[in-house]
Amino acid sequence: MSRAKGSAVQAEIRQSRPFRSKKQEATIALLRTASVVSRSLARVLEPWSLSLAQYNALRIIRGAGTAGIATLSIRERMIEEGTTITRILDKLDASGYVRRERSLPDRRQVMCFATAEGRRLLDKIDPIVDAADEEAVASLTARDLDQFVTLLDTVRMANAKRGAPRTMVRHG
Repeated sequence: MSRAKGSAVQAEIRQSRPFRSKKQEATIALLRTASVVSRSLARVLEPWSLSLAQYNALRIIRGAGTAGIATLSIRERMIEEGTTITRILDKLDASGYVRRERSLPDRRQVMCFATAEGRRLLDKIDPIVDAADEEAVASLTARDLDQFVTLLDTVRMANAKRGAPRTMVRHG
């Protein structure tokens, strides 16, 4: 695509002036793409009244098996950083998909377990979400996918090093 015409992301966001740099354009394209793909996946989950974050948390909890998993461990493993895990777990608990128990002897720690209903729900919708995942990148060849994942890993790791660690919690 010719730079004089502008990029697809420039047209999508109706930006008339060129980006300040190719790096800025790449960042905006990355954020826009993540938003579009997230919306697409969120629509897949709408019939079950689940958000992407709730689905992600429920899968993490199911993956922990019968031993369960601590709330803070779920938060550390979430795809989307900054999600309020307590609110997500409250909704999953109210829907009957998870149960929470205070740990012994440290009653401050809350352990989460997938209920039979939560596991049945995931068994039903996992194939649908898997198909949506495949469709999201279906326009890429196998070679493109390898390069794409490598490039995203590089960008993510470089930015993670500059940012605060995921596990750090600060209270004002």
